[in-house]
Amino acid sequence: MGSSSPGRPGASGERLSRRSLAVACVALAVAAASADSSVVALALPQLYGDFRTTIVGVSWVLTAYNAAVALTAIALLIARRGLSVRAYAVGVGLFLLASAACALAGDLAVLIVARSLQGVGAALLLAGAFRLLDVRAWSSAAAVGVAAGPALGGALTQAFDWRAIFALQLPVALFGLLAAREHGRPDEGPVRPALVPDLAIGLLFGALVGALFLAVLLLVAGWRYSPIHGAAVVSALPLAGLASGRIPRRSVSGGATLLALGLVAFALLPSASVVFPLCALALCGAGLGIALPLLSERALAGGAVLTVAARHVGLVASLALVAPILAHALPPAGRHAELQATRLILDAPVGLATKVPVALDLGSAFHRAQAGEVPDLRAPFDAHGARHDAHLARVRDDLSGAVDRTIARAFRTSFAVCAAFAAAAALIGRRFVS
Repeated sequence: MGSSSPGRPGASGERLSRRSLAVACVALAVAAASADSSVVALALPQLYGDFRTTIVGVSWVLTAYNAAVALTAIALLIARRGLSVRAYAVGVGLFLLASAACALAGDLAVLIVARSLQGVGAALLLAGAFRLLDVRAWSSAAAVGVAAGPALGGALTQAFDWRAIFALQLPVALFGLLAAREHGRPDEGPVRPALVPDLAIGLLFGALVGALFLAVLLLVAGWRYSPIHGAAVVSALPLAGLASGRIPRRSVSGGATLLALGLVAFALLPSASVVFPLCALALCGAGLGIALPLLSERALAGGAVLTVAARHVGLVASLALVAPILAHALPPAGRHAELQATRLILDAPVGLATKVPVALDLGSAFHRAQAGEVPDLRAPFDAHGARHDAHLARVRDDLSGAVDRTIARAFRTSFAVCAAFAAAAALIGRRFVS
């Protein structure tokens, strides 16, 4: 039998099925473009080592993408263009090609250029997708992408390599192209921008740099969590966000305050125990899940382009502030950690025949590390019998804990800056309650 004609009963069902598939593909593309704001966060330590760069240098892998999205969205606002299915198709195509270039990048400069092109494609994709999805679907897909990005990126980095993050985006973009021939909603004409909700969204995303960039660097580069371990911890953010989204009565001010409290908790972490960062990230996720859907609903009433610009301007502004602060704070923390190691070894109740080689190996570990990188300080102890010597094991654990606290203190100012973004969002968002 042939396919149903428009007049036959099965035709409407086929059209509905095709439309549902197109909506799912567009939502997946929106989630991927949103996730790219943070998906490489858990891969940053690997990129840091592979390209032998600095904290500021590796932060550009995130900043270049978000800056390109923000600038392209601002250009669309000025030109009063971008909300069309054609823009979506061009954006998905560019995003696809740039993702391939990212996966094949041989040095940091090439990766940053490819990430910039990805950002241009993502801005067009996100703007055009607003004609193919309703407000709730667009907002939900974007929120899921941003929140789940780090955990997904960490799992891929652990299982394969950081390049796998971009390789996975290729089939996602191809699926997104399937919807490019769909007819979107008609342009409803000029709309009045929702400036206050968009400003609050920008501040929220500036605060999220603390949870999606600083927290990841602290866990993986500072406390030497593996990418998969870090991904498991960071998954507390989206899980808490999903759970808090079910709260019937929500307040933007309350959600932003929870986000600020989570970032303050990170600034005051007492140890590298997994419990503390899990709780801090859960607070951040709960705040995001409470505040962001309500703000997005109000902001998207004024169009998607301004909201896209606001999100990414907030991310870029925060990254531009915290990356130099962190880069300045880490080298002194490393020197202080080296002094602590020397003092603890000299005072250790172990024989000189063990103490000297351990001290020499610790010195070598510090000197081999790049500026701002934390060496593995447990290995020299284990190599000289800490598994069988209780005194040496105690010194190892004391040193590890002291260094963890020293590194955490180096992050405090940066976390405080991000908490200030969240506090500002709480003040602006007091009027928004559902």
